[in-house]
Amino acid sequence: MKYLSIVGLLFTISSSVNAQFWDVTNVRKIPGSINSVNCEESIPVFSKDSSTLYFVRTYHPKAVGGELDQDIWYSKRAEDGSYDEGKLLKDLNNKYFNAVLGLGNGGNTMYVFNSYDGKKDLQKGLAISTKKGTKWGNPAVVEIPSLDIDGDYYGFHVASSEDVVVISYAGPNSIGSEDLYVSTKQNGQWSSPVHMGNIINSVGFEISPFLSTTKDTLFFSSNGHGGFGDADIFYSVRNGNGWDSWSAPMNLGDKINSTKFDAYFSLSESTCYWSSNRDAERSDLYMAEKAILVPLKLICSGINVTKFNGSDGELNAMASGGKAPYTYQWSIGSQDQFVTNVKAGSYTVQVTDAMGQSASCDVVITQPIIKKFDDIALTHYFEYNGDRFTISEGKLRNYAETIERQLAEGRESVAIHIFSSASYVPTETFKTNDNLARSRANRIKGELENYFTAKGYSSNVKIIIDGTVVQGPSYENDKDNTEKYRPFQYVDLKTK
Repeated sequence: MKYLSIVGLLFTISSSVNAQFWDVTNVRKIPGSINSVNCEESIPVFSKDSSTLYFVRTYHPKAVGGELDQDIWYSKRAEDGSYDEGKLLKDLNNKYFNAVLGLGNGGNTMYVFNSYDGKKDLQKGLAISTKKGTKWGNPAVVEIPSLDIDGDYYGFHVASSEDVVVISYAGPNSIGSEDLYVSTKQNGQWSSPVHMGNIINSVGFEISPFLSTTKDTLFFSSNGHGGFGDADIFYSVRNGNGWDSWSAPMNLGDKINSTKFDAYFSLSESTCYWSSNRDAERSDLYMAEKAILVPLKLICSGINVTKFNGSDGELNAMASGGKAPYTYQWSIGSQDQFVTNVKAGSYTVQVTDAMGQSASCDVVITQPIIKKFDDIALTHYFEYNGDRFTISEGKLRNYAETIERQLAEGRESVAIHIFSSASYVPTETFKTNDNLARSRANRIKGELENYFTAKGYSSNVKIIIDGTVVQGPSYENDKDNTEKYRPFQYVDLKTK
């Protein structure tokens, strides 16, 4: 058998597959007078066109429930892009904590904390208000089955599509002080909260969730994934269609995060907003523009195995773009950029850059395919009392050279089987006809062994004498009767 040697170089190019990747420029406080000296501003939520900014202000002397109360404020964007101090949203503020948690229906529905049923012990949860002209209507409770919040720390984010709400609270499956859960809306009904998994959630807290409009990237603040300070803002990309499988959280970096408390990230068009107390005791609202990064690209290549069942293949990966350093991860466990001693098979490599962009590509390493060689047969007839059939003769040389070509083309080994015959014509030279038959076989074996040893194939060629025989008609003192006895004076050669 032969193995066709196909030594090739395979190239595959892949671009970044992450839904979002982050770098920012022009980090600054939101311009205008929206940030006050003695108050705290947080939880920015923008109208669809970013013309109106809703936010929470605390420690203001005009707060409905007193100075420690949290109220909803709103500010209109000026022509120069600044926002003024803003106004209280009187329709929805009361003596309890109030905040905008999401907008929908083109800005005509607003999700807020459930703090409007007038009870002393309010059921902690979510409510929705609908705009009627210029007024916001009385909020109605959003019924989320099995949602039971026990404690003072919780939060919500409602997607603009109004069919997903992400909740932060200490729930039944929490591993930290606050974990992230999700509830989805189908056929007008909200589902019970589902824990979003232990990749996102940590033994610390995960708060202030924000879901991208494509619903595949989640931003949140946490003190359980390391970082620069008290709480940092991270993002994670959803794997597939489920809500409990996410990529490892990536820190948004030191342009957004500080050594203090950073949270309440939101994204409006191409501008990021968040709340931070990096420059003061109390939080202000910050903004930055998303920077355009060169997408991460990955080129993969492979060198095929040269022998069947061999392991001399190679895998290569080369990342470009994005932001170095790059981390490589092969499906066979190697984290090297170049992998040697590889067998035939399909391999995948994923590369991740410093900004969390990732790209992957596949490499297929092949091996030589099997080809069958035809076996070669030769029969030689001897004259009376002859046993010589040398390699210098044309037939035996051609036979040996044909085998040699097969070996050179990849046939790994060959066995040459010899069967020798003598007739009953008496022989004086060899004493017996059995000796003559054996001599014919042994002489040819010796000729072939010497030939293949000289050619360097002694370990690839095995020569076997299968048997010798004396056969044919009885001798009747007519040794010159060639037609009668010659058919039984032969040697057979056959490869296997």
